[in-house]
Amino acid sequence: MLTVDFRRLPLQGKDLVLDAGCGEGRHTFHCFRSNCSILGMDLDQKSLLKARWVLGEMRKRGDGHGRALFLRGDALQFPFRTGTFDKIVCSEVIEHVRDDRLGIAELARVLKTNGVIAITVPTTLTERMYRRLSDEYFRTPGGHIRIVNPKEMAACMEENRLRVYAVSFAHAFHTPYWMLRCLAGLHDEKAGIPAHYRKFLHLSLFSQPLRTMEKVLNYFFPKSIVLYAQKV
Repeated sequence: MLTVDFRRLPLQGKDLVLDAGCGEGRHTFHCFRSNCSILGMDLDQKSLLKARWVLGEMRKRGDGHGRALFLRGDALQFPFRTGTFDKIVCSEVIEHVRDDRLGIAELARVLKTNGVIAITVPTTLTERMYRRLSDEYFRTPGGHIRIVNPKEMAACMEENRLRVYAVSFAHAFHTPYWMLRCLAGLHDEKAGIPAHYRKFLHLSLFSQPLRTMEKVLNYFFPKSIVLYAQKV
């Protein structure tokens, strides 16, 4: 389940890619299959262990021939030189950090001139709706701590020489899922209606008609917005 549309962030085999805040590795795996050199970085050790295991299984099956490494660390305080990476993916991270402007500046720093970045955040509409439905939504440890305004984020990117050239939307099917989670209780995802809806989400990953339907619905009530930019 990818948030970034890689038709707007085209990969080449020689690329060195950073997946900043990689989580369990979904975007890292795609880059690995595209034969890139990819570094996935995240603070959560449990997610990294799962990602490393999945990557090991992919290597055994010959599912991709890139080079991949997972590193535990703060995805917005990078131990890398300026201009290290050709491409950067930063998916659903900015809403978790306290200093988003510093985070974007750090992403821009480690991206090469003419390099390309995709930053994804939840839409303001869905985040405001979830805040109304549940007091827990912005108080859960490890969860979102702010509503990101995409226009303000785009302006901050421009200030850091990241020229936005495209926008896309994703995960319309997840919009009602989080509504249900807020109504049922954020700590009860494996019971009740949210649990049944999760089965539908899993089914949609393997159903072309459902995936096509979601692409259409992304124009009406997406869960995420993606900004693509080139460093100038």
